Amino acid sequence: MVGRLVTRLLECPEVSRIIVTRNIPEEVEFAANDRLDVIENPTPKGFGANHNAGFRRCREPFFCVLNPDIELSENPFPVLVHCVEQRGAAVAAPLILSPSGEVEDSARYFPTVRSLLLKAIGGPDGRYSITPGQTPIFPDWVAGMFMLFRSADFARLGGFDKQYFLYYEDVDICARSWRAGMKVVICPAVSAVHDARRQSRRNLRHLRWHLASMGRYLWCSWRSDSAPRT
Repeated sequence: MVGRLVTRLLECPEVSRIIVTRNIPEEVEFAANDRLDVIENPTPKGFGANHNAGFRRCREPFFCVLNPDIELSENPFPVLVHCVEQRGAAVAAPLILSPSGEVEDSARYFPTVRSLLLKAIGGPDGRYSITPGQTPIFPDWVAGMFMLFRSADFARLGGFDKQYFLYYEDVDICARSWRAGMKVVICPAVSAVHDARRQSRRNLRHLRWHLASMGRYLWCSWRSDSAPRT
């Protein structure tokens, strides 16, 4: 999957650098290219720590976070950059589709204890209703499989919180963006396909990470809401 994504990214003229992190030893071969930079981790790191390490090699005005299970059927970057600049946002995302073409739940309202309990018993899952091609909207948060940041804003936020090993890093950084007065936007004029693994539904270790991250986010959110205003 990552080899196919890298090949597709190299076809996008706006992409001046691709940073691939090999988090665990894998036999993945890439054709030599001056725009490709591979980080070899001696020990595995979490999602946030890996992307923060990649950002330290970024010299470009925009920094894009991409999962290897993303497929690009079109070049989304001209529209996304224009959307960021026109809307004055810190982070933008395209519409995310499943392999069957359905709109995924990649833009959601911030989770709360109440909303998560309602979801657990079959209530609303907190997603925004979005249709392909509609005008940009400003959701609470966008999913971390595809996020385009202004590099200056990513640096201003201090990057991802690496205390989240996996899951909820995207919710957290979007929450911090809004608290800092920086917008989050989704641009349904362009889309990408997400061939999701959904490991937390099948793997006990991933489920533990998911629940731990959920608890950390809810605790940090409660502390932020309870802090005295100045």
